[in-house]
Amino acid sequence: MIVEVDVSDNVGTITLNRPESRNALSAEVTNLLDDAIVDLDGREDVGAIILTGADPAFCAGFDLRSLSTELRSVQQERLRTPVKHLGLVPEHQTPIIGAINGAAVTGGLELALSCDFLIASEHARFADTHARVGVVPGGGMTIRLPELIGMDRARRMSLTGDFIDAQTACAWGLVVEVVPHDGLMDRAREIASTIAAIPAENVRAVRRLYDEVSALAGREAWAVESRVARQWMEQRFDQSRLASERENIIARGRKQSGVEERRPT
Repeated sequence: MIVEVDVSDNVGTITLNRPESRNALSAEVTNLLDDAIVDLDGREDVGAIILTGADPAFCAGFDLRSLSTELRSVQQERLRTPVKHLGLVPEHQTPIIGAINGAAVTGGLELALSCDFLIASEHARFADTHARVGVVPGGGMTIRLPELIGMDRARRMSLTGDFIDAQTACAWGLVVEVVPHDGLMDRAREIASTIAAIPAENVRAVRRLYDEVSALAGREAWAVESRVARQWMEQRFDQSRLASERENIIARGRKQSGVEERRPT
């Protein structure tokens, strides 16, 4: 399965399982991920969810091969369909902990930012390469990233496309703690179990309050970002440039993130 789901001791774990493509997102993966979150969110025996990736990466973002080769007419038609939800995950009440085991890049970083908070392996790396790829963020990057690390640091990440390591991410506030790689999932389960031991009604009420307060200023921003991103993809996305630059973008990311494994192209 390219999206694996496990439930144990009131904790649900979702694992993106496309290691050969560094867990890149595709239409199939995003649909399965949506289904997994909705299913776990509705279960009474799940009090917390962990989202992680199969080593060596957390998620490399949307598949650049598909993005650079998909027929523009198909792409534009898809972009005219209604948005399913704001951000990269459906609305949910159960807390999601991101266990970031490796590189989280662009759409993969937006997926991480959709979690309630992040625990990082020492191998974790983070980057936003939207500008280098030639698209604008549509999954919450311009909202959540500055909320966590500040506007200037967020601009630096997005405008350079440079990677930051796990310790820098922790110092900046992107992740809440960094642990040895082999202990990442144990630590994530420990925290998830602590949450799951609290009455779900209490956890959901507090979490809902956080969402409501942040939405007072942020929800309109989500809608604006989504609209601008879709207009860009439909009208201005330079697919031919991405097709010619894709290998250079991937090679630069591998060099900065420390992941040497060759990704099938």
